[in-house]
Amino acid sequence: MASSSHRRRPQPDRDFEWRPVRGPLVAVAAVAVVALAVTLVVAFRPGAAAGAAGQDRAVAASASASAPGSTADPAAPASPKPSTASAKPSASARTTTSASASATPSATPAKRAASGAARASSATTTAPAAGRIRPGTTYQGVATSYDVGNGDGACSYGPTSDVMTAAMNTADYETAKACGAYVSVRAASGAAITVRITNECPAPCTAGQLDLSRQAFAKLAPLSAGRITITWSLLSPATSDTVSIRYKTGSTQYWCGIQAIGHRNPLARLEVRTSGGWLALARTDYNYFLSEQGTGCGAEIRLTDIYGEQLTVPALAVRPDVVQRTGVQFARH
Repeated sequence: MASSSHRRRPQPDRDFEWRPVRGPLVAVAAVAVVALAVTLVVAFRPGAAAGAAGQDRAVAASASASAPGSTADPAAPASPKPSTASAKPSASARTTTSASASATPSATPAKRAASGAARASSATTTAPAAGRIRPGTTYQGVATSYDVGNGDGACSYGPTSDVMTAAMNTADYETAKACGAYVSVRAASGAAITVRITNECPAPCTAGQLDLSRQAFAKLAPLSAGRITITWSLLSPATSDTVSIRYKTGSTQYWCGIQAIGHRNPLARLEVRTSGGWLALARTDYNYFLSEQGTGCGAEIRLTDIYGEQLTVPALAVRPDVVQRTGVQFARH
């Protein structure tokens, strides 16, 4: 826009000189008188007032319809508006579709996880991912069997007399995320058992496959069957046990590995208290959480299960290969 100094002001026409013109003025006055007479006749005609009122109402209705938030005249045809249903689906709709597509039961994993987070003793803003194995989902696969020996396995829980155990295929084992999970297994015959995951089944085990202890397999089918079709899903069982903590052999205040044992629900995260807050430790495939620099070794420990519930364990002495009870346990789902 030009500045005010560059704007041009309209200049008066210097060559114009006003001169009175009588003839045209008389004609204009005559026309005005005739127009006034016609107006008076129309105004006093019967129905003129009603017509004016109707016109006023039409003007008012037009103004009202154009006003924001107004209600349109029911007699007037509704103008078509774009439907929000044809727009992009909301985030919740997209979440529901995704969850129902991946889950077999009607209760989707997303809903179960949200419910668990609401009951958490100290829930995080977003519940941690459950990994490949999710609550409320039924998985299909096959079952085989193996000799568990003294009960020890890749989860590093150590020898045990519990024979109702299983090894999870590598894909669903997912770097020890499946360790300690309780799984309900059902055969095509209808027979069902509950086992705890204590080991990993490498290839040729495929996704969905469980390698059961021989004792567990025998409850579903004769050992001679060798391989049977099954379905299985996660459980959150009743238990009187509480969570225990064990520091790995060789642990000190400068380096340590920490393991949680006896948790009712699969463990999603283990954190240690530091001067800067909680620090999440990396999980190994042998089911220990490592602090390579010794950060948090001997400090408070916070455990989070796949439902988002958190348990805080008071500081424990770094005692390698000693099982230390905590007295706390995750809620049942």
